[in-house]
Amino acid sequence: MSTDTRTITVGIDGSRSSLDAADWAAREAQRRRLPLRLLHAGTEPAVSGGVFEIDDIDVPAGRTRAALDRAAIELSYAHPALDIIARRTATPAVPALLAAAVEAETLVLGSRGRTGSAGFPVGSVALGVAARADRPVVLVRAGELPEDERVPVVDGSPPSTAPYLPVVLGLDPDASADDLIGYAFDTAAVRSAPLHVVHPWTLPTSTLRPWRHRFPATTVREHRVDGDPGPRLLEASARAGLLVVGRHTGRGPGRAARSLIRHAGCPVAVVPHD
Repeated sequence: MSTDTRTITVGIDGSRSSLDAADWAAREAQRRRLPLRLLHAGTEPAVSGGVFEIDDIDVPAGRTRAALDRAAIELSYAHPALDIIARRTATPAVPALLAAAVEAETLVLGSRGRTGSAGFPVGSVALGVAARADRPVVLVRAGELPEDERVPVVDGSPPSTAPYLPVVLGLDPDASADDLIGYAFDTAAVRSAPLHVVHPWTLPTSTLRPWRHRFPATTVREHRVDGDPGPRLLEASARAGLLVVGRHTGRGPGRAARSLIRHAGCPVAVVPHD
């Protein structure tokens, strides 16, 4: 894909979670020096009563259109150097977002936030898109703040100057997942953040070697797990800026990945790979 067509694209549906996702997407676009595209899909009501759903929350269509305009204005003030494109389409949410993902570096969608020990629910549209998109999809919970992706400040300095928290990569024994590993290393590099890789004992030790050479400035810490790595990934996500998990192209996230998406303590990137 030509770099001049890449964007960070975020779905806007008028919910609080989508606006928080847009704020996260704007920061990601600024980090990667890419345009930010705000997309409001499904201008025709998708359910009765003149409302439609992107994250399984009924939102009046007029409010969504106003939210798209407001988000574009607020983000342009917060990030004056950022190239922001706001677009509406009558295409239903899932096909519109899947089509937008083709031209995106990353597609960003909102989730509804924490609901106690049960984690946070993810709408059927968000899960459907994450299961089928050709590009990485980042799911951002409602209430996510800029300081949540950085090391807590203790000396009174501005939170925006604090180092980024680690990027955590969950890696299965499929050593050919170059797209997944490359995304995690690149994401850590643009943040100047350490990369923590959680993987089973059966993973060949040579898997990460070429990536360490390609990203020599990135500090990499490996965590070898005997058995199910899910609990270790959940534990690591509580102290991470982003959790990166993979799915095989043509298949949706497995049960373990869906559990991580719902219960992780930070945004989750779902990356397709062969």
